[in-house]
Amino acid sequence: MKNSAGTLFFLFLLITIRVSSQYTPKNISKTEMDKAHQWVDATYRSLSQDEKLGQLFIVALYTNKDENHISQVRNIVINDKIGGLILMQDDAVREISLVNEFQQKSRIPLMIGMDAEWGIYQRIAAAHKFPWAMTLGAIQDKSLIYSMASKIAEDCRRMGINWDFAPVVDVNTNPDNPIIGNRSFGSDVNNVISSALPYASGLQDHQVLAAIKHFPGHGDTSTDSHLDLPVVSHSLERLNTVELAPFKALMNKGIGGVMVAHLYVPSLESGKGIPASISKSIVTGILKQQLGYKGLIITDALNMGAVANKYKPGELDALAFGAGNDIMLFSQGVAEGKRLIQKAIDNGEIPQSRVEESVKKILLTKYFLDLSRYTPVNPENINHDLNNDSHRLLVQNLYSNALTLLKDEKKLLPIASKQVYYVPLEEAPYQTFVQEMGSSVIVKRADEINSIPAHSTVMVGFHKDNSTAYKPYKISAESKRILAELSKNHPVILNVFGSPYALKDIDLSKVSTVLVSYENNDDSMTATARALKGVTKISGRLPVLVNDRLEAGLGIDLQPTQPVSAFGKTTFTTSKQL
Repeated sequence: MKNSAGTLFFLFLLITIRVSSQYTPKNISKTEMDKAHQWVDATYRSLSQDEKLGQLFIVALYTNKDENHISQVRNIVINDKIGGLILMQDDAVREISLVNEFQQKSRIPLMIGMDAEWGIYQRIAAAHKFPWAMTLGAIQDKSLIYSMASKIAEDCRRMGINWDFAPVVDVNTNPDNPIIGNRSFGSDVNNVISSALPYASGLQDHQVLAAIKHFPGHGDTSTDSHLDLPVVSHSLERLNTVELAPFKALMNKGIGGVMVAHLYVPSLESGKGIPASISKSIVTGILKQQLGYKGLIITDALNMGAVANKYKPGELDALAFGAGNDIMLFSQGVAEGKRLIQKAIDNGEIPQSRVEESVKKILLTKYFLDLSRYTPVNPENINHDLNNDSHRLLVQNLYSNALTLLKDEKKLLPIASKQVYYVPLEEAPYQTFVQEMGSSVIVKRADEINSIPAHSTVMVGFHKDNSTAYKPYKISAESKRILAELSKNHPVILNVFGSPYALKDIDLSKVSTVLVSYENNDDSMTATARALKGVTKISGRLPVLVNDRLEAGLGIDLQPTQPVSAFGKTTFTTSKQL
């Protein structure tokens, strides 16, 4: 830590931050709290040192890998007595079966985690996809985010998952960020906070632990930490007001976990190239002592290139624990990590009290998540339970409320009974949107635009590939050319089925109407069609700063003009054959 500037920074933090507490269920009685601590103390005393150290580790379980991988995980669970698993791809029935088996083999029930930022779908393709955080950041009624997180918690519990490693609270100020982007609620600190809190509350109010990430802030990076070590070179003042601000605001809200990133932040760590995840100055000095965080502190995945390329398995785990982390996620060397941690304890480098502190936090969390009495999960009908009409209706409502109208100079919306020509551009499917719009649109391919009668209203759809959250948002030169050509002779409605960053370098001066739908999937296209037909309102606000003309918070409200009975699939007649 840098000397005087760091001291002043810490003093500021001490003034502005209240001490936070570990995750505790709401309305818990003193009797139940006492009972919880009695269980923790008795369980801790019953554990051998090896079993205590095992609680500090979470390893990955893939069901799309071979039986050798499954056997390796089984052996680690049995022999190293680890504290938990993180479920990866890809089969829900198989995962439930294995978790049931491993739980039966574990003296202390395992804590089961998953990266489920946009729901179980992030790992299980058969589940229903929820919107990305950037889409949620556009929604003004934040109670809808609580409803979404509550549903994700229901799906997690159905899978036997106790910990969703979400939400991301990184403030995405860099449009070229290769790994955060759509996973962030946006570039405005207050919007990130007001979106993240109902997400975390929706999980934890329904007995699934949340984890705000990636401390101390991954939003302004141009390097993917899965591949190499990003550097965040901002001043202390900037870090305090942007990157750290959401963490400071949320830590006293009872959020159960904080995930520490593999980032090098020179203003917070004087050791050259030391990642935050193994920095004692950052994890212990700032997160625990200065911010007063009392919940579980977990590393980002230890197989990521930012750290795995530099440190050996086991060595990395010991460094992370020594820095102040409670749990080492995605460990690649549990046995060696335990050996090195014990060696550090024996040498007086790490006090035994650190083990007691972390293990008791883990055990108390497990008790509050009802893991002191584990019940096997029934895999029957799991795919239907994770993907049904209750998901579809909620998700379409979320997309509907996210829709953001940036301009409508000629009042072209809603389309209602009008007929427009539709020109789909970019690489992703668009058929669902056309079907939902029905006879309101006449589809024209890019090579047919010259056949559109002059002065006809034309809708251009930028349909970006959203198969993952990390796909490029940039629009091709050819699509830009077609948009400019159409804008010369027609009133144009531009609809972006992708990131609003797609508009960063597009001239919109001649485009009458611009609508952002954020994602290109069946639910977002259905919700967009309904709004364009005047069935539902448009009320979203831009969650990110795109350029000097498109600032965060921009958006126009548009009220519905058509009656609506129930939120579901439209009954409009389909358009001409595609």
